[in-house]
Amino acid sequence: MDQVNPAGQHFFFGRGRKTMYEKIDSDLRKRIEDVVGTENLLSLPEELEDYGRDETPGLSARPEAAVRPGTAGEISALLKLANEYRFPVLARGGGTGVTGGAVPVHGGLVIGLERMNRVVEIDEKNMMAVVEAGVITENLHRAVEERGLFYPPDPASLDSCTLGGNLAEDAGGPRAVKYGVTRDYLTGVEAILPGGEIIDYGGKTVKNATGYNLLHLLIGSEGTLGIASRITARLLVKPEIRVDLLVPFPSYREAVEAVAAIQKRRLAPTAIEFMDRQCLEISRRVLQNPVPFDDAAAHLLIEVDGDEPGRVEKRYEAIGEICLEGGAADIRVADSPRYQEQIWETRRKLRDSIKTVSPVKVSQDVVVPRMEIAALLAGIEQIGKSRGVEIISYGHAGDGNVHVNFLKRDREEAGWREAVGKAVPELFQLAVRLGGTISGEHGIGFSKRDYLSLALNPAAIAAMRSIKRSLDPGNILNPGKIFPVDEGKK
Repeated sequence: MDQVNPAGQHFFFGRGRKTMYEKIDSDLRKRIEDVVGTENLLSLPEELEDYGRDETPGLSARPEAAVRPGTAGEISALLKLANEYRFPVLARGGGTGVTGGAVPVHGGLVIGLERMNRVVEIDEKNMMAVVEAGVITENLHRAVEERGLFYPPDPASLDSCTLGGNLAEDAGGPRAVKYGVTRDYLTGVEAILPGGEIIDYGGKTVKNATGYNLLHLLIGSEGTLGIASRITARLLVKPEIRVDLLVPFPSYREAVEAVAAIQKRRLAPTAIEFMDRQCLEISRRVLQNPVPFDDAAAHLLIEVDGDEPGRVEKRYEAIGEICLEGGAADIRVADSPRYQEQIWETRRKLRDSIKTVSPVKVSQDVVVPRMEIAALLAGIEQIGKSRGVEIISYGHAGDGNVHVNFLKRDREEAGWREAVGKAVPELFQLAVRLGGTISGEHGIGFSKRDYLSLALNPAAIAAMRSIKRSLDPGNILNPGKIFPVDEGKK
């Protein structure tokens, strides 16, 4: 099977590939079936199709089998089998990643966590929630908000991503500006290590200084160090008031300077998102109910929340004044749920809207210091011109995280692939040169593994490899991810 990764390179995943692993034969399949039950073992080609890909364009690899366990004990038994028979295992949440982290590039067994989808407990007194790893993030939001509580992390794919996947990727989202990312809210985890051992670390305590923080080791490890089965998350009180501002600017520089002024004044916006002109033009064509917008180079989407009407109004008016003084052409205030939903639908569906006009595209995320966003965007524009590639950018102005989309549209395949293969490393080099790094929230996965050395020095990479070898000496769990191709060497 000939596949192309987001840097325009070919990868081959087929029966003839060299591998350090054993195949899952009929006898082994029977042992796996004994663990999960006949109805939870999938092996037909049509059943395995969805388990062979995530949202990474042009990358797929069919597993030999997939299972849907219902308990940590079942996952433990499966990993013990994997070590005994030496076959690779990959845990899958919602499959919404865009760096190939949930693609089984070495085949083997995919563990789907969709059956483990219970909100186990909402502890209002301790303001904690206990959930299974397969819970959809939006479902947790709804469950706690019904009780006046609030779980802040809000990745764009919240209607389909899972808490286990959020843990694996340390997911962020627009509200990270004020509230932080997944790592800031998880306090406990039940997880299965690569050898099958079940650990239970942390819980409902706010503080924990008991040995190495195994929870934080697992967060952001992209499913290479363990599989979370149950998660404890810290909750806040839900803010009573929310106001959104849509602000057009004539240039990125003016928009970025306004963001810096807002932060300097400590006005604590919940979110500061930016979209370029092309983003809104595409949304207007694709969505049935797009937001009105001005023909400006950049738009900021700013959210403010709180509990006291007077203080919220004072903050968003101050933000509006900063924007107008900084060159904004106008300010549209959305203080009704209907208008707010309309605005945020435009932002959250940008990836799908862009995919509608260009089904083939490459999406990367880089992060730089906030005040370097304008320089980053100028550099991206130059890369697009020099390589002859159409690029659309949007993202989180409040924390410097930019999503960069390379569009193919109707361009000839080979030429586009060659151009993107040169443009992507140039993007990563630009981000690092500006004091940033090659991923803010999407992770390294498969598609960025060969660029890891651009962002980390050899000692840091060696330390990470050492941790992986210590916990997973057989390289059983999600192999082929994060590290360059010699990861299997001991």
